[in-house]
Amino acid sequence: MSVEVLQGILLPFVGTTLGSACVLFMKRNLSLSVQRALTGFAAGVMVAASIWSLLIPAIEQSDFMGLWSFIPAIIGFWSGILFLLVLDKTIPHLHLGSDEPEGVRTKLKKTTMLVLAVTLHNIPEGMAVGILFAGRLSGVSSITLASAFALSIGMAIQNFPEGAIISMPLHSEGMKKGKAFIFGTLSGIVEPIAAIITILAAQFFIPILPYLLSFAAGAMIYVVVEELIPEMSAGKHSNLGTIFFALGFTVMLILDVALG
Repeated sequence: MSVEVLQGILLPFVGTTLGSACVLFMKRNLSLSVQRALTGFAAGVMVAASIWSLLIPAIEQSDFMGLWSFIPAIIGFWSGILFLLVLDKTIPHLHLGSDEPEGVRTKLKKTTMLVLAVTLHNIPEGMAVGILFAGRLSGVSSITLASAFALSIGMAIQNFPEGAIISMPLHSEGMKKGKAFIFGTLSGIVEPIAAIITILAAQFFIPILPYLLSFAAGAMIYVVVEELIPEMSAGKHSNLGTIFFALGFTVMLILDVALG
């Protein structure tokens, strides 16, 4: 694995770590409006990445199928949706601002389940980055190193607010700042792990790369619709989350076009 690829798969984790470090320097917890804005921004980045970095390349790589070139994208997309649905129903987790845990019943602490909620939706992000770098390593002409880095940078940018969103509430729940920082950071460690596993596995499944690209897109869209959009729209004056969703979408679009 080259240095460039290693840097690319570690960038999102760096974003989470830097965001989690906010708990060490900020005295007050994030306000609800700021949380909505940051969540909306993350959702916008993920939707744009799903479209331009994953679904469109999946369709382009299936051009040889002619009018049926959409089939791999649809199959992969729905596989990703169903995969996250299964994880959502089985892994115990608790969304920010909710008092009702999801997944199988467990006696885990509230703080642990908050971390698991973020970890759960970091899995498809790591897979998405890993799939693009796997395609690049395998010589797929439609995937450039720049386009892979564009997605990695986009994930790092949206992981920064996510790190803050998880570490600061943990501190407000009574956890010491240092421990809250560690837990926030660990919530993002699954991304490089998922990316490395995906790269290793994809080397043997390059013919089905379009399915894998759209699989990651479906998994990310599930996270956006099931978790991020409800959080950014909760309560009154939810237009703030909408504006930042559009901002995140725009930033990822610029990255993909400028670097891809």
